[in-house]
Amino acid sequence: MKRSKRFEILEKRPVHNDGFVKEWPEVGLIAIGSPKDPIPSIKVENGKITEMDGKKREDFDFIDTFLAGHAINIENTEKAMAIDSIEIARMLTDINVPREKIVKIATAITPAKLVEVVDKLNVVEMMMALQKMRVRKHPSNQAHVTNLRDNPIQIAADAAEGALRGFDEEETTVGIVRYAPFNAVSILVGSQVGRAGVLTQCSLEEATELKQGMLGYTAYAETISVYGTEPVFVDGDDTPYSKAFLASAYASRGLKMRFTSGTGSEVQMGYAEGKSMLYLEARCIMITRGAGAQGLQNGSVSCIGVPAAVPGGIRAVLAENLITTMLDLEVASSNDQTFTHSDIRRTARTMMQFLPGTDFICSGYSSTPNYDNMFAGSNWDAEDYDDWVVMERDLKVDAGLVPVKEEDVIAVRNKAAKAIQALFKELGLPVITDEEVEAATYAHGSNDMPKRNVVEDLKAAQDMLSRGVTGLDFVKALHKGGFPDIAERVLSLLKQRIAGDYLHASAIFDENFNVISGVNDQNDYMGPGTGYRLDGEKWEKIKNIDFALDPDKM
Repeated sequence: MKRSKRFEILEKRPVHNDGFVKEWPEVGLIAIGSPKDPIPSIKVENGKITEMDGKKREDFDFIDTFLAGHAINIENTEKAMAIDSIEIARMLTDINVPREKIVKIATAITPAKLVEVVDKLNVVEMMMALQKMRVRKHPSNQAHVTNLRDNPIQIAADAAEGALRGFDEEETTVGIVRYAPFNAVSILVGSQVGRAGVLTQCSLEEATELKQGMLGYTAYAETISVYGTEPVFVDGDDTPYSKAFLASAYASRGLKMRFTSGTGSEVQMGYAEGKSMLYLEARCIMITRGAGAQGLQNGSVSCIGVPAAVPGGIRAVLAENLITTMLDLEVASSNDQTFTHSDIRRTARTMMQFLPGTDFICSGYSSTPNYDNMFAGSNWDAEDYDDWVVMERDLKVDAGLVPVKEEDVIAVRNKAAKAIQALFKELGLPVITDEEVEAATYAHGSNDMPKRNVVEDLKAAQDMLSRGVTGLDFVKALHKGGFPDIAERVLSLLKQRIAGDYLHASAIFDENFNVISGVNDQNDYMGPGTGYRLDGEKWEKIKNIDFALDPDKM
């Protein structure tokens, strides 16, 4: 067959390296509207839900039982379920209908009804709704701070730079599990050098995460996974009830936490039960609310390749973010793991959250080059900083980042490296050399860093835990080591555990440790002229990028 030269050229485009599949409902490879998705229904008898989405109570699995008992406002459910789904959908885009009214309805309806409502919206309408339904008035962003070698000096420097660039939360993880204490303390100290009040976490298995949180090494957690089918939960030795207990364990010690879920996880685990990805995700979102967690990291997250392969999959990802906000939960809306070889496609996927704004537009913008991202390849990384800020500038949108000056970045990276050097010295940990400090100050990635003695580091990291070193010991070491200002910032972060104010939905801190949350910074968008508008000092920062021609200097 003679080929069209145009088709031959098109087949060489990056998007053809992506994976695509036609809908396959039997295994759950369908974004929305599987034939096995239930029809919305509710029945209440004697104050108890006896039927939900076509299933009688005696046939409930433990997810159904949990949702019926803890996630649905029973007093309002029959009234809310009786409202036509198209009417609720129109409320979402109607600037005359306040957010509070929609939350009251959304928290009283079933998973199938939630999906039916959002399926009435196209992506533009979903973005309109998301702009109104976001919990916190001001959008924000979260960074991943990792590297191939778990180098603590580099983590501290990258965390400081990320904080300076505007990230309100920063998350690390490990290549070698026993490095976790060093990674946690490094991102904690480095972030506070960049800007006071940045929240940090270290992503590990749940027991270790909780332990580090209790010791004061971390300020929040989000990798507490929930799933939409019972077999996937069982496969992980968990239930909605065990996750709710874990959430209460964090909250009881003043630690912010949110759950994690995402379209496609049940398909990846092989237990989708023929249901659509969005229906199963709606169950996850309702579990999160029922468990009392502050919010949810979703948007497919690490499963993004699955919904991205099927028709309407990226729309379903936006829909799950929207449902989360409809249930009055903080949403960290993913945009972290790479899913495509196409720069056009990765940008298009992000615009769904970038334009309307979410509580955290990325739940993991990599602060390092892609090769250093231990969460897997990133959709956005350190080499995209200028592109991101220019997009904000082009569209007059606040997507969480601001331009920075090279000399300021060098200064905070150097200070963070020196601060972690001093802390290691005071705690009797392996020496951080001046050569390492110098390298971290100017490094782009781990290829620019001297190698450390991994065996010594691992022994010392575990010994630090054995000695019972806590966050207060970090404060003392920083103060004694010549960094009283950073010691004060870490102490202020620890004090917030006692106050508990950042347990409110969508809570972050400003640089004076004032809480900004869905309580005191409520999203009040009601159409043009209302809600958050990028203006004033922040707009001046974003529009005046260093690489724009300045007529005053020409």
